[in-house]
Amino acid sequence: MSDKLKWLTDSLNMNRRSFLKTTAVGAATTGLVTAKKDAEAFAYEPYPRDDELETVVTSCAHNCGSRHALIAHKKGDVIVRLSTDDGRFQKDGHYGKDTEEEPQLRGCLRGRSYRSRIYSQERLLYPMIRVGERGEGKFKRASWDEALDLVAGKMLDIKMKYGPTAILDQSYAGASWGVFHKSDQIAGLLGRFLGLFGCRTNSWSVPSYQGTVFSSTQTFGSIEDGNEDDAYSYSKLIIMWGWNPAYTFHGGNTFYYMRLAKQRGCKFVLIDPQYTDSASAYDAWWIPIRPNTDAAMMAGMAHHIFANNWQDQLFINKFVQGMDQGTMPEWGKGGESFKDYIMGFSDGIAKTPEWAAEICGVSAEDIRKLAKMYALTKPAALKASWAPGRNAYGEQYNRMAAALQSMTGNIGKLGGCAEGIGKGWHAEGSALPEDPYSNIYAQAIKSDRWAHCVLNFPNLKREEIGLWPRQDPTDGMPPLIKGIFWQGSNWFNQLTNINKEIKAIQNMELVVCSDSTITPSGLYADVLLPVATHFERHDVALPWYKGHYYIHRPKVIEPMGESKTDWQIYTELAYRLGFGPVYNPRASRDYFHHNDDTDESYLRYWWESKVMAHQHVEMSWDEFKHLGIYKFKLDKPHVGFEEEIKNGKPFKTPSGKIEILSTPLATTPDFAKTQFGYYIPPIPKWIEPWEWLGHQKAVKFPFHMITPHPRWRTHSIFNNIPWLREMYEQEITINASDAKKMGIKTGDTIEAWNDRGKIVLPAYVTERCMPGVVVVHEGVWLDLDENGVDRSGNPDFLTDDNPSPAGAFAYNTILVDFKKSDLEHRPGWDKLATSRSHVFRRDSGM
Repeated sequence: MSDKLKWLTDSLNMNRRSFLKTTAVGAATTGLVTAKKDAEAFAYEPYPRDDELETVVTSCAHNCGSRHALIAHKKGDVIVRLSTDDGRFQKDGHYGKDTEEEPQLRGCLRGRSYRSRIYSQERLLYPMIRVGERGEGKFKRASWDEALDLVAGKMLDIKMKYGPTAILDQSYAGASWGVFHKSDQIAGLLGRFLGLFGCRTNSWSVPSYQGTVFSSTQTFGSIEDGNEDDAYSYSKLIIMWGWNPAYTFHGGNTFYYMRLAKQRGCKFVLIDPQYTDSASAYDAWWIPIRPNTDAAMMAGMAHHIFANNWQDQLFINKFVQGMDQGTMPEWGKGGESFKDYIMGFSDGIAKTPEWAAEICGVSAEDIRKLAKMYALTKPAALKASWAPGRNAYGEQYNRMAAALQSMTGNIGKLGGCAEGIGKGWHAEGSALPEDPYSNIYAQAIKSDRWAHCVLNFPNLKREEIGLWPRQDPTDGMPPLIKGIFWQGSNWFNQLTNINKEIKAIQNMELVVCSDSTITPSGLYADVLLPVATHFERHDVALPWYKGHYYIHRPKVIEPMGESKTDWQIYTELAYRLGFGPVYNPRASRDYFHHNDDTDESYLRYWWESKVMAHQHVEMSWDEFKHLGIYKFKLDKPHVGFEEEIKNGKPFKTPSGKIEILSTPLATTPDFAKTQFGYYIPPIPKWIEPWEWLGHQKAVKFPFHMITPHPRWRTHSIFNNIPWLREMYEQEITINASDAKKMGIKTGDTIEAWNDRGKIVLPAYVTERCMPGVVVVHEGVWLDLDENGVDRSGNPDFLTDDNPSPAGAFAYNTILVDFKKSDLEHRPGWDKLATSRSHVFRRDSGM
């Protein structure tokens, strides 16, 4: 080997520190450095290197539409940094493994920032009891005995004085979610606890997609109407209707498969009032549309398809009820079919593209062009996202989308799409005890109507609050609510019409908030109970509505402060109230202090009795724990309703077909006795919302506000993360032409208002939003001034809690006005972000 080659080889193999020494000496010989000094890559010591850290596989835990892998790198009992899936942590895995069959489960910006959430200044570490006025944020630290004695005593008092409906369960799947630590309304820990206590009013309905639940159930008989995302890669056309997958996932690897579709020649279309990052990424044809008019545009597309005879009539005749007179059931012959409505045979108004254009603001030419593309491109996926369903009469948008999916024959076919809800592959989702105690409640009301119920009791009708009809002594009687439990939810900040909630909360005698962070909901509570994060308890992560994998979620670090798991808290309360052994049958009374072995036994039993038994998984529980990730290898892409279309399996509807004419709706004699209480037409129709740009209210409030999900939060989770807030501001997006007329430029302070409230936030002026529409992302933490004006820019001070007939939440049905303002805007972490790159604890070993 030559001297030169030997020198080069030695140089390439030298370690980092010797390289830095060499370069420092070299610099000194040129006169740039006056004294010999070792260079360091970091500004200060100590900083642990990778070979000094322990690596632990875990996952995200929030509801962004997915739950991806996080790899915790820790020193002692401190997480130093987080990375994500790199292919190694699965059977037959290796560094860099990333295939179409088993793609990596990579965390996004939110998941990768989770360390800042664990060690946040807002972290709730000790039980707290309110000492100031509600909402004032004044609390004193309490012992667990003091806090739990107070809660148990108040619960007994409320139950005795007001009966079995007096405590409202407002749990939800926020950050307390896994197969074991669950916080939902159906199979959650709080619901089980309050049900066994015998005093529970349930909060039914899902804010994200309740109208879609109704639509999919009526049309298909199931909410399991989705493909796995790998099926997208076979589409020739993807219509992203109100869908921005760059911000909100609907599956584990959406980007991966849509990129494959793009590479294979798929065309993309976006229907949305704003030009999104997804439209940019996929070079989509952007069709801006007036908010809340989606059903009208779809009706115009249906008319053009029928007029040109482009519908898949063979598919319709075989699989669809009520599309036309030829598919009407015997009991409905001569009644109104979907085609009768669209062509104007039944009401004299043909739903032509020109008719639709007057309503939705999309040109008739573009409506015809899109209708032709969708009808003649095979296979094509109309992805009807949830956002346009979060409107007044949002269920009609989803039902109209299902009609288009059906008439073009794109259901049950690879590359097509039936999605409303979009639930795909089935995960074994619960390690909780299986018994009749899981979901007991005396009454159930629509979750965002609790304030209306409290403020108007007893002078209100059942349908005003979505009170479920029940055959018991309380049927039709609104609950007298005097207590609220929030678990895994920040619903006080997230439900519609916050000002109404602020009034109603003053009537409560007990408000309990269980959380790992002090949120706005916590500020209005009487008792704060500190909950261990998912890094501080044992569980298994599920994919969300899509994704075919499980991720082991061990206890990475010990719980900080005096925080406990939800299971520990409610088990101890159950013992104090007399039903501990029934609530947590595998635990002893000592569970509050020592829970690890019990949690392990629940999880092992779940894996062996459900996952291994039902899903043909041969990997043992111990091997799964060791590897961290189990990825299912599907024989073929999972396609919603493939069995029904290919093999003739009946749909789970009364007719066994896709019901564009809904049998239950068409045969309901009295809607006042239904869950919803309001008339809903048996076929999809355009129904004018109570607020939109074509309404007379637009004279007073001439702009329509939409409230999409941000990229930098999951609802309100991560609102206080400095890294994310340094990159993204809470702002109001305004079209450039509207801004020019009003003399507004980017950065100006704006106040936006309607009859329900007022918010203050900075302007962002752009061409990426259509005229007449403004955009304010949901989820920012409320911050009120002395006059009740929200200085943070939370749009839910402007939303209406008026119920849509099928339960849809009208988050995007908002008319407002706005102007430049001298009112104070409180950006908080937007401008005042600080680095928390090192958090040390005495027992960390550092």
